[in-house]
Amino acid sequence: MTTKQKLLIIGNGMVGHHLVERLVEAGACERFAITVFGEERHRAYDRVHLSEYFTGRDAESLALCDADYYDVQGVTLKSGEKVLEIDREAKHVITDQGRYAYDHLVLATGSYPFVPPIEGRDEPGCLVYRTLEDLDAIRDAAEHATNGVVVGGGLLGLEAANALRGLNLDTAVVEFAPRLMPMQVDTDGGALLKEKIESLGVQVLTERATQRIEKGEQSRLRMVFQDDKILETDLIVFSAGIRPQDDLARACGLTLGERGGVVIDDHCRTSDPAIFAVGEVALWNQSIFGLVAPGYQMAKVAAANLTGGEARFGGADMSTKLKLLGVDVGAIGDAHGDRTPGARMFRYLDPLTQVYRKLVVSSDGKKLLGAMLVGDNAAYDTLLQYYANALELPKEPASLILPQSGAAPALGADALPDTAMICSCHNVTKGGIREAINEGALDLGGVKGATKVSTGCGGCATLLKSVVDHELAAQGVEVDHSLCEHFAYTRQALFDIVRVEGIKTFSELMEKHGSAGRGHGLGCDICKPTVSSILASCFNEPIMDAAHVPLQDTNDTFMANMQKNGTYSVVPRIAGGEIPPDKLVVLGQVAQKFDLYTKITGGQRIDLFGARLDDLPAIWGELIEAGFETGHAYGKSVRTVKSCVGSTWCRYGVQDSVGMAIKLEHRYKGLRAPHKIKFGVSGCTRECAEAQSKDIGVIGTENGWNLYVCGNGGMRPRHAELFATDLNDEALYRTIDRFLMFYVRTADRLQRTSVWRENLEGGLDYLKEVILEDSLSIGDELERQMQTLIERYECEWANALSDPEKLKRFRSFVNDERPDPSIIMTSERGQLRPA
Repeated sequence: MTTKQKLLIIGNGMVGHHLVERLVEAGACERFAITVFGEERHRAYDRVHLSEYFTGRDAESLALCDADYYDVQGVTLKSGEKVLEIDREAKHVITDQGRYAYDHLVLATGSYPFVPPIEGRDEPGCLVYRTLEDLDAIRDAAEHATNGVVVGGGLLGLEAANALRGLNLDTAVVEFAPRLMPMQVDTDGGALLKEKIESLGVQVLTERATQRIEKGEQSRLRMVFQDDKILETDLIVFSAGIRPQDDLARACGLTLGERGGVVIDDHCRTSDPAIFAVGEVALWNQSIFGLVAPGYQMAKVAAANLTGGEARFGGADMSTKLKLLGVDVGAIGDAHGDRTPGARMFRYLDPLTQVYRKLVVSSDGKKLLGAMLVGDNAAYDTLLQYYANALELPKEPASLILPQSGAAPALGADALPDTAMICSCHNVTKGGIREAINEGALDLGGVKGATKVSTGCGGCATLLKSVVDHELAAQGVEVDHSLCEHFAYTRQALFDIVRVEGIKTFSELMEKHGSAGRGHGLGCDICKPTVSSILASCFNEPIMDAAHVPLQDTNDTFMANMQKNGTYSVVPRIAGGEIPPDKLVVLGQVAQKFDLYTKITGGQRIDLFGARLDDLPAIWGELIEAGFETGHAYGKSVRTVKSCVGSTWCRYGVQDSVGMAIKLEHRYKGLRAPHKIKFGVSGCTRECAEAQSKDIGVIGTENGWNLYVCGNGGMRPRHAELFATDLNDEALYRTIDRFLMFYVRTADRLQRTSVWRENLEGGLDYLKEVILEDSLSIGDELERQMQTLIERYECEWANALSDPEKLKRFRSFVNDERPDPSIIMTSERGQLRPA
């Protein structure tokens, strides 16, 4: 019997765990007895999504494998066992619990957070942001704090700021450099990033060097800066970068870089042939790679060389696509344009939508050398492929960043070479995806299972789907566009079936066209709300009727938006933002009576937060008695129609925007759709209602109304496009009727008007032909469908209050009428908020 060689891995982070997975896949457990040492008590977890630990995820949900994974694979995991020393001469590792022999050793010790040598940095309340234990300490400290400061305005610093903000602390970021994220963005991008982050309520202080930290007077701590200015705070989180965790390597005499890091060759071997190093502890070609994707590539190389293969690490692209505090930031290649002589640059800056885009191209304009994006990463995937595959740019490179149609022209999957990197986390190319399909992976799930593509950060999901669909079609495999396992139809096909056959219940649709006949007809979280929306769009029956209630998600079930602590928000309709004083008084009285937090929204309505489930009927009873009705803030439906004051008050207004906004809101209120829909009406081209950022935008002219369509704010802002000009009132109603019904009939589930428009063959010209020219001869039908929905509208809350059976749903416990005791509130700025 052959004795297995002993392979020890020090470090059970993301890269160390990935190394284990690669070794297992290569059959290394037959050759090696593998032992993994993890200093933390938790097994490997997802550090990329670490901040989600503060938004409900726990250590188990962040774990990268099942609890029994290592046992099942025959790998020994020693969590919570710290390695103290490496004895290279004896080939032993000494821990705080014992001594272990090795034949081969891999250092995957990662990095540690850098804390600047500031006087007072060890004061109580000074913390770091790196591990789950660090986050536990931050959360404990935040329980007795009202504000916090993050030292460091880079990627990790902004992640930490987001965490403090999520703990309801007033947050500030202190950065030594002249701008945030100096490695990723330039001066213009940094200025815009600062503006966007400050708009979220986070204070940003750049060019600040902290001289010392001392006890504060108003708060626990005081930061004293180089100009003797001070900032008081209750806690300080250092997130000013990382340093390689190379103490073990240093102590045992391995070769290190001048500024730290274990020197490795192309095979990921250190100066000792028996020892490999991977991840953030490894220094290759004078570079430390602080992203997970290069670490994964190193792990793959080390695993191959340990198991008798031949693999080389040749560096890694450090392009990154991030979302920090909800703000998109992207950096590709030579984003600053300072590494290539003769490089030319294109810049686009929109201060209104807060979007900045920059291209760095070769001197002849044919190759993309780098790119920078702030505020909108929609073009990132396309630009990355141009860069990574040295594809020739369009004749006018600026077209890739100018907002001609709201997004950069998409680069089709057929234009990508087989070497195109689709998933940098797991090093999966387009050719690798084709190979997986050739070996039997015939859907997206199969490709993910075979290659692990898009199971890292997930940033390649959209491009992946495009490539998989293209490759399947190229091989003659029919791409499955089924809604889900219960319905072998698209949403559009189901809409047509419901409308043509007059099907009015989910059970009937399931029986006739679903999987009920195959023994599983209960539906799922995909098809139930989708069918519910379709039924509402066709017949507009109350969603609280017995046949429809089981289809709703939580918000629709209780006709209110559930908040983070299990309470609900109440949003009455305030059409056009116009409200008489007596109704304004009623809202204040209701808020006082039920201890509700009040806030004026961007859609010109008033939200009442903190309503307990049991109180919702009583609250709505008072509001409806005062003349209010539901605002449908909980539904995928028409939400708001925002307006300026228009010609009624404004000296520049040329049309009555308030009157038109009220008419439009009452005309389309309650319309259910694939996604939420927002309107804006401006009384002149000064555009105070920001109509061009809405699904439906209406702007007054001296001759009537200009109509804009398919815009939106949110995660991926998009300008609406001019659709028709100088419409009178009736023509405006007719055009919007047709547009909305065509969208409702043909869009995919959860597809915004902007995305629907981008996916329409023929684009805006085709849409104009269908709606304005009636090229499909369905205009009259669309108008009739809309009129039917308008006539059948009734306030959902008024309907529920009139039915005792429906009201029985509004109880926290079926066997106890007392309210939920787990809901705890605290006071802030004179109002209650979740504790």
